[in-house]
Amino acid sequence: MLSTLTFQINSATYLKDPESSDLGRQIVQNAIEMMAEMGYERFTFRKLAGKIGSTEASIYRYFESKQMLLVYLTCWYWRWMQYRLALGISNIPDPKDRLARAIKLLTEPVNEDSAFSHINEMKLSIIIINDSSKSYLHKAVDEINQEGVFMPYKNLVAAISDIVLEINPRFKYPHMLISTVIEGAHHQRFFAEHLPRLTDVVEGEDATCEFYTKMVFKTILD
Repeated sequence: MLSTLTFQINSATYLKDPESSDLGRQIVQNAIEMMAEMGYERFTFRKLAGKIGSTEASIYRYFESKQMLLVYLTCWYWRWMQYRLALGISNIPDPKDRLARAIKLLTEPVNEDSAFSHINEMKLSIIIINDSSKSYLHKAVDEINQEGVFMPYKNLVAAISDIVLEINPRFKYPHMLISTVIEGAHHQRFFAEHLPRLTDVVEGEDATCEFYTKMVFKTILD
């Protein structure tokens, strides 16, 4: 039952829904594996076609460009995070406990989720950390935004911002705070892997998770 769970992703991100066929799911699965390994810049549809034994033309029937494939993958990731958030904070009455759980969700390393057989969430998280900003840091962002493709990310930020306002209704910057936590945590994970002198590694704890949890509560409660 769990392996059939799917998310509705904005149709503006694709030409043909990859969930509608075995080939589409192969495209997504192998794109994640390749992009996580070689990076967005070196990834091409030609290389992907070679790996799955298909043609570039068949991939272009699903996605108009690797840019839109990246947007699709990031949208899927944020929908998955919304799903995990809903599961993680349901039936938790104390907003401080809900916020602590939400921050942990945003900042901790990702584990693979068996509910989605063709998506490796651990590898997808590598793409999110390394390359997700490329889905919106470009000149066409306003045009893409008008299609509503960034709503999963916005909705996740809004849901956690609402918890912040439960704790402190007078706090003026909830969305800024939560988006800073998300993007900052990505940077710290990247630094720890590639530029360790730009971050701190503390033995016996997840320093990224601990830092952002303390930062958020100190910021909204002071």
